[in-house]
Amino acid sequence: MARRGIRLAALALGLGVAGTAMAQDRQGDVNVFVDGGVGGYTGDLGELSATGPTWGVTLNLQPYKMLGFEVGYDGSKNDVTDDRFRAAEAPSFIRHGATTLLKVSPPFEKVRPFVGAGLGVSYVYVRGAGAGDRYSSDLMQEVPLAAGLEFNSGALTAGIRGTWRVLVDDNFADGAVPGDASGALVDGTLTVGGRF
Repeated sequence: MARRGIRLAALALGLGVAGTAMAQDRQGDVNVFVDGGVGGYTGDLGELSATGPTWGVTLNLQPYKMLGFEVGYDGSKNDVTDDRFRAAEAPSFIRHGATTLLKVSPPFEKVRPFVGAGLGVSYVYVRGAGAGDRYSSDLMQEVPLAAGLEFNSGALTAGIRGTWRVLVDDNFADGAVPGDASGALVDGTLTVGGRF
């Protein structure tokens, strides 16, 4: 028990020293931005759906020059291209999700490239008549991996980014293919917002 307490105290002290050192590079940025772009599924899911619009809103905290944290909402719409449906009856995959992202970037101010990874959860529902037993609504987990470029000038921020979302427990199209439908979600977006 005493050893465990000593280890915890040493860990807390180490984190405190590291936090103090990092605080010297503190930037104090808070960004809020909206984004829009295009995205689509890969794998089995990509063979069943078309590329479609994506949208979102994000709160970005940049407590240190090299480290940022995002939390946001994102959504997408992808029409089903399954030729077992007539065009007038084809449903769409509508996705609404919440994402957190940890970002790492060089200590640049005006133009900042970044990479990031995080966790997310999305609800995909199938809109349209005739989806039958091939498609069903589903709650799924995601692991977003992102890379991009941000441009900062005074109170404005803008950027471009690409995100690859590894889908976990994506069962909304399992009835449309033999076995388990697999795939990821890839999107490219433009961002614009304000800095505080």
